[in-house]
Amino acid sequence: MGRFLAFGEVMLRLSPPGRQLLLQTPGLDVWTAGAEANVASALAMLGHDAALATALPENALGDAALRSLRALGVDCRHIQRLPGRMGLYFVTPGAGMRPTDVIYDRAHSAFAEAAVEAWDWDNLLDGVAHLHLSGITPALGPVPAKAALAAVEAASQRGIRISFDGNYRARLWESWDSDPRSILTLLVQRAHILFGNHRDIALLLDRDFGGEGEARRRASARAAFEAFPNLEVIASTARQVIDSDHHHLSARIDTPDGHAQSEEIALSGIVDRIGAGDAFASGVLDALLNGRSIEAAAANGLALTALKHSLPGDASLFTRRDLESFSIAGVDVRR
Repeated sequence: MGRFLAFGEVMLRLSPPGRQLLLQTPGLDVWTAGAEANVASALAMLGHDAALATALPENALGDAALRSLRALGVDCRHIQRLPGRMGLYFVTPGAGMRPTDVIYDRAHSAFAEAAVEAWDWDNLLDGVAHLHLSGITPALGPVPAKAALAAVEAASQRGIRISFDGNYRARLWESWDSDPRSILTLLVQRAHILFGNHRDIALLLDRDFGGEGEARRRASARAAFEAFPNLEVIASTARQVIDSDHHHLSARIDTPDGHAQSEEIALSGIVDRIGAGDAFASGVLDALLNGRSIEAAAANGLALTALKHSLPGDASLFTRRDLESFSIAGVDVRR
């Protein structure tokens, strides 16, 4: 399968314990986080040779993040230590009809301030078969945007497969004089696998898609395949939120020639939905990297994201054994 490399920022996530409000009590739970890091760690937990390229500050916070990534089996040889701060974000988990709330504190992080020249793609891509990145990196500012574009250009020139998760973050894009459509278009043009739904495609193509449900998703996928000839797979989920504890979720994969649609499952007693999209991407990638069908990839992605909803923190910590034993039919005690 070759080595898998993810490129993106690592942050620390801070959340109040339980379902308290932020600073309702003086304690905060802390986890290592970041969309690309979540994918690399999930794949490492599933037995893949998964590496991460990022920059961490030269302080105790960077040390802690590095230790946690190594503990999950991520190849950290390409993690640089640079001057600057650690990006943070605060998550107040939702409860009942109260939604989850996110506050970013990540400006001027070591990763965001790293020069484009800090990334030696000849070295970083040596032996790599698959590069993964997301729309969060270019949203951080003009320099990270150039770094993301350099990454996909270098990977494309070497014949490396590329996956891209839209992960549109309006607040980040609006924090600088950005042109998200133009930048994201350049990135998706190089991608073979896109994680995104009809809303992401509407943004890229500057058009709306009428209809509902599967018809709208298929129409948007066809438009994306026509606009981006390199694209081979588009993977997405559909989520219906009843309340913070109860969601309905399904998975879908489109190709130019067809699609695979999973059944809808009910998720109840949700512990934490943050990072669930990264778990879905990881499950899909795991199946595709192992040469499985798109039907299997949709089911695999849905299973891993369902499991992630049961776990606090951003990362999926589930093994191959956990994934293979997942069943929507029952969650009784294993003995």
